[in-house]
Amino acid sequence: MKPYLSVIIPSYNEMKNIKRNVLDEVLTYLKKQDYAWEVLLSDDGSTDGTTAELEAFAKKDKGVKVIKNIHAGKGPTVQSGMLKAEGEWVLFTDFDQSTPISEIEKLFKYKKSHQVIIGSREISGAQRDKEPLHRHIMGKGFNFLVQTLAIPGIHDTQCGFKLFQNHACADIFSNLVVYGRSEERHDAFTGAFDVEALYLANKKGYKVKEVPIIWHHNETDRVSPLKDSVRMLRDIIKVRITDLLGKYSK
Repeated sequence: MKPYLSVIIPSYNEMKNIKRNVLDEVLTYLKKQDYAWEVLLSDDGSTDGTTAELEAFAKKDKGVKVIKNIHAGKGPTVQSGMLKAEGEWVLFTDFDQSTPISEIEKLFKYKKSHQVIIGSREISGAQRDKEPLHRHIMGKGFNFLVQTLAIPGIHDTQCGFKLFQNHACADIFSNLVVYGRSEERHDAFTGAFDVEALYLANKKGYKVKEVPIIWHHNETDRVSPLKDSVRMLRDIIKVRITDLLGKYSK
């Protein structure tokens, strides 16, 4: 049976989160639903034993599959899973489950009128839990740049909880250029791939809905406020230049 929902979960050296049993929480929730589903665990060339743990977890249910990728960063790793998804709707959600999988019910309310439905921590009704002040300031500053340079009207491009109708998913993620599948990289830079995806959604005319969700801060050493902000600004500019050069297909 073709799945109604595909859940894409990117990973890179996730042993800390695996020990928190976050994947079991996802599986428990999905097993309670009355629709068919699949979970694609898309790994970014982990080196700490994560891949073996994912393969062991996949044995718990036939609906769970592991995708092994070279280490190229979060964007290409999410893209790899999104392009293999078979569900009518495709969700990508962060491994640490900062936004619980159950929040998808809020997004599903808009599936009849929108093709891209994204979780937001910035609009009225959203709940942010235990976020450090510097992360909040960094997010506000980045969003200002995104709205100015790329996607006016979207208040939170970086929340790792986004739902795509299958056709829109394939159309958008097959056309990523700045964050598309490329050579192996030596860091795990998360980057602004969400911006490129949403920029393409707007460019291609898909209806995008921003929905307030619950978000819990989980401590990570993968975010460097100053360094990452500079790199993300650089990549937003790359997205605009890529478009000006006509490299995004219509």
